[in-house]
Amino acid sequence: MSAAATPHLDLTTPEVVRKISQRSLMVGVVFAVVSVVLALKQPDEFYRAYLLGFMCWLGVALGSMAILMIRHLTGGGWGTVIRRILGAAMRTLPLLFVLFIPIFFGIHRLYIWAQPLSNIEDKHLREHLEQITQTYLTVNGFIVRAVFYFAVWNVLSFLLSMWSKETDKPGAPDNSGRFKAVSGPGLILYGFTISFAAIDWIMSLDPSWISTIFGLIILIGEVLSAMCFAVVVERILFNYKPMSEMLKPDFVHDHGKWMLAFTMVWAYFNFSQWLIIWAGNLPSEITFYLRRINGGWGSIGLILVVFGFAIPFALLLSRPFKRDIRRLVLLAVWLMLMRYLDLFWIIEPNFSKTITVTLADVVVPIAIGGFWLWYFFRNLASLPLLPAYDTDAHEVLQPAHETHA
Repeated sequence: MSAAATPHLDLTTPEVVRKISQRSLMVGVVFAVVSVVLALKQPDEFYRAYLLGFMCWLGVALGSMAILMIRHLTGGGWGTVIRRILGAAMRTLPLLFVLFIPIFFGIHRLYIWAQPLSNIEDKHLREHLEQITQTYLTVNGFIVRAVFYFAVWNVLSFLLSMWSKETDKPGAPDNSGRFKAVSGPGLILYGFTISFAAIDWIMSLDPSWISTIFGLIILIGEVLSAMCFAVVVERILFNYKPMSEMLKPDFVHDHGKWMLAFTMVWAYFNFSQWLIIWAGNLPSEITFYLRRINGGWGSIGLILVVFGFAIPFALLLSRPFKRDIRRLVLLAVWLMLMRYLDLFWIIEPNFSKTITVTLADVVVPIAIGGFWLWYFFRNLASLPLLPAYDTDAHEVLQPAHETHA
């Protein structure tokens, strides 16, 4: 059934989207003011929290782009119904590039390799840094690579968004071939760029430590948080048309299955890293876990195992649970909080031997999130909630009047 055959179905985003956008901006401004005060009084704590918050929201944007490309390659109504949600999150990448600028200014406070090497007492570490700071870890190289990463991500976002907008008008071309042509190489580019970005922005906080699977751990965390975010947004929109007529239990079930798959892969990658490093027992590798099982940090690791994997895994095995958007959204919010805690456990122990939570760790990520959500909901409101004249729109529109979720 074509979109033209369902003229009574208004695909405009509900007014609540604009209201949430405005409120998010207000939250962002208020928390940004507090963040500026913290930056002036406690700059070290501010920049650590800023990196944490930035990686959280960048993960939602990049993960959404990855899921969108997967959908273009595989098809399916599960992706069509959230396609505009994923696209709106992906199109926040220009804002995220701007939000990355403070990290440039904090590079000397965050990264030991960007500081004078003469200040480092550990002779072996100093010699190691003297080698890598002449080849890879340089301030100029850090900046150039970051610009390159964002250029690749924004080009992919631009192409996918441009062709998607063309499907909002009658007589729209069939862009499925274009989407597939970009999405295949795009997923490969995403995998490589986020892996190197994870090395530059997170792993290099401790340049004495290496892990070849670390980039994949960051990647899977991003797609998991992105799918959870999509579930949260579709739950908000489910109270209003047209989402109330488009979102089927089968689609919700598929979203739950994706959450289950990503949760399992996240656990698998983390366990693989732990097993290989612990079995190898090399001084250059085990420091990562030694820091994170002592000083109270081990309790966070245990929370991640139990509440970030075991319990969500058990809940997502239930078919009725995965088909109920009202229950699934609660787990989606929880898993997003676990994603924040996971990044906190990865980043903060580089700066403190004992578990420490500062005011900045809470305020700064909320400030970044306020601006990000404002821009996201602004993007979402700018286009219809479904590309009505896309060749795959019938997957959502055809059963829209037969069974409601």
